[in-house]
Amino acid sequence: MADTGEDDGTRTGNRVDIDGDATGPVIAGNYNVVVDAQHGSTVTVLMDGQRPRPRRRDRIRLLPRRQGTPLGRDADLAAIAAALHAGESVQLWGPPGVGKSALLRYAARTLDAGGDGVVFLDAARREPEDLAQDIFEACHSTGGYAPSRGELPQLMEGVEATVYVDNADYTAEQLRTVMDAAPDALFVFAGREEVLQGTDGRAHRVEGITRDAAAELLTRELGGPGDPDLVTALWEAAAGTPLLLLRATAVARLDPAAGLPRPGAVRELLHPLFDRLDEPSLRALHLLGTFRDAELDPEHIGALSGTPDAAALCAGLAGLGLAEETELGYRVADGVVAALRERQGLRPYALERLCGYFADWAARPETPAAQVAGHARALEVLAELAEQSGRADLAVRVVRAASPALARSLRFGVWGRLLDQGLPAAQRAGDRQAEAYFTHERGVRAVLTGNRVLAAVLLAEAGILWRQLGDTQGADAAANAQQYVPQEPGAGAGSPDAGSPDGPGEVNAPEGGGSDIGSSSTDPTPLQDPTAGTVPGTPAPEPALTPETGASMPTDPGPTAPDMPTVPSDPGMSGGGMPVDPGTAASPATGVPPTGIGEAGGAVAASAGAGGAGAAIALKVAAVIAAVVIGAVAVEQNRSSSESASDTPAVSAPTPTVEFTAPTDPVDATTDEPEPTGLAGTWNGSDGGTYVFTDAGLGTYTMADEDGCGNPTSTEFTGSGDTYSATAPGYAREPCDLVLGQIRTTITLGEDGDTAEVTQEVVSVVDRSARCTTCQSFTLTRAS
Repeated sequence: MADTGEDDGTRTGNRVDIDGDATGPVIAGNYNVVVDAQHGSTVTVLMDGQRPRPRRRDRIRLLPRRQGTPLGRDADLAAIAAALHAGESVQLWGPPGVGKSALLRYAARTLDAGGDGVVFLDAARREPEDLAQDIFEACHSTGGYAPSRGELPQLMEGVEATVYVDNADYTAEQLRTVMDAAPDALFVFAGREEVLQGTDGRAHRVEGITRDAAAELLTRELGGPGDPDLVTALWEAAAGTPLLLLRATAVARLDPAAGLPRPGAVRELLHPLFDRLDEPSLRALHLLGTFRDAELDPEHIGALSGTPDAAALCAGLAGLGLAEETELGYRVADGVVAALRERQGLRPYALERLCGYFADWAARPETPAAQVAGHARALEVLAELAEQSGRADLAVRVVRAASPALARSLRFGVWGRLLDQGLPAAQRAGDRQAEAYFTHERGVRAVLTGNRVLAAVLLAEAGILWRQLGDTQGADAAANAQQYVPQEPGAGAGSPDAGSPDGPGEVNAPEGGGSDIGSSSTDPTPLQDPTAGTVPGTPAPEPALTPETGASMPTDPGPTAPDMPTVPSDPGMSGGGMPVDPGTAASPATGVPPTGIGEAGGAVAASAGAGGAGAAIALKVAAVIAAVVIGAVAVEQNRSSSESASDTPAVSAPTPTVEFTAPTDPVDATTDEPEPTGLAGTWNGSDGGTYVFTDAGLGTYTMADEDGCGNPTSTEFTGSGDTYSATAPGYAREPCDLVLGQIRTTITLGEDGDTAEVTQEVVSVVDRSARCTTCQSFTLTRAS
């Protein structure tokens, strides 16, 4: 931990850090991982007694930064104290700018901690599993260790801390995931929507402040009382929202001659504030707006905006209601990005400089892994901007530089988000070395998080890619990691973790399964033998190449975070963040599918078998995203150490039956739901199908689906604004539960909100000769 001790009132940046040598191996559950930034990480299994033994801290004290006393919040503080005294967790909820964060921080510092101490964390853009690791490290000296999901509650048993979590914009299930990680702790969450109900705890709505509190706020900010009638009118127009009242006083402080704005303009004060900013302040605010809802350390703000005292300058912006101070640094305040986009004369920041700066910083050995994890949202935004600007090469550079540190940080959720951005970017940029690396690291992450089928697919694919590149070290690392793919529940005695409650099959995975964090599918079956159907030592027949029957592969429609929970960002960002200068060296490969997916690659020679039985591996999409079927595959891997690096594993596949079907069991459209917004509602497809999406909150919509065997399941689409996407496994026809690839489906809403375009794209396959024969674009029309 970087700081859990004396309360000296100073900010220490990102206060949650990993213990031990951040550049050495890390341990997750039973796994020891040595992170390798060049050839892919290596994995070994620890025997009994080799795992670290976390030691509980004598004193748990992880407090938020100091701040002033929030005005008019006595009743809210009393409600929080009453809930905690009754042994109940509580959720503060309300709209942006109403003062939830200020109230939460003040409560964490002033209310009786009780029990074992206090932990304060910021959950903005954080996965629940990563937040659970934060809590664990706040309460234990961990030695760079991430316990398995089964072990974590045991280690946290008896820890009676009070945990305050800001920006906890999670579903009820995700809140339970966090609370289950510390079963004896009490939680105080702050978020935008009311979620916590029933036995989980009580919800408390935070509303605008009273008229008297508003008058006190204006007096404090202006140095004297204002006109009572004007104060009342401003308070009513702002509905008591402290952020709007603060901006009103900021206009008067920056231009005393103008005084307070008229009440009717209280919600339109951003442009007048921009007009009154000096050049360095506007430049810094522009930079924060470019990074959308990400937080930045003042060190980076100063270096990139050219402002000499960025900390003081950003504190000034926060005092004007234009920026928000966080535990790490600063992020732009609610609504600011949308207003900045309308401002003329702002010179876009150079994307190449932004990406180069953060890539170099993240790759430095002296940069703490926790700092890189703390800036993960900023790195994610950069990768998104690079993709949107046609600079897949820059997205690859950023993700490749950050990946080793994110792995060492033990925050596997955000690590996975970045890897999911890096892989398609590498494919579009034509960077095969980066493609092999990202595929390998995704496979290693799948091992650590217990997703055994996905781990097997990705590591097999990584081995093929490494060998095609002539990188024997990478191929050996992938083959080695495959040995430790988590076994099915009840693994036999040959498994090193058979019968172990903390075995790899349960590392950060739900009970009884091995689903990946945020994965949209379950994994009910044993791993398939990748050499099934071949004679050991004998090359399998090479498949014949058939003409592509489906539509060409669409390019990546934009930023997504597949299989990860989406946290609402600034509502003004739905149209995108600030524009950037993409530079002139745009990747020529952008938008071109990787060899062997959109078209036949040169890695597998074309030779028809008898009677034309051979066929290229084909992906089949059923429903919008549900069952993706790949012709049954057998990949022979020569495990001899003398194998030539130029040898290419052979692939054989029977000719698949290609069809496109709609879900057989859609969600009942008659349930009581609010008026359709976003994707919510029933849609008719131009393909003849009917699709029903249910609003799950936090920019997430669920759709009834089927897996490869026809079993009912549910697919989650996440996003914001007008674009939503989901990534789900591709299944073989026989056996129907064998996963052989990943397909991303993107739905883009039309301007009227009643039509949408659907596109599909392959993001990962077990063999480069695979291509999607039924991926297509079609239209949805809202029925209700």
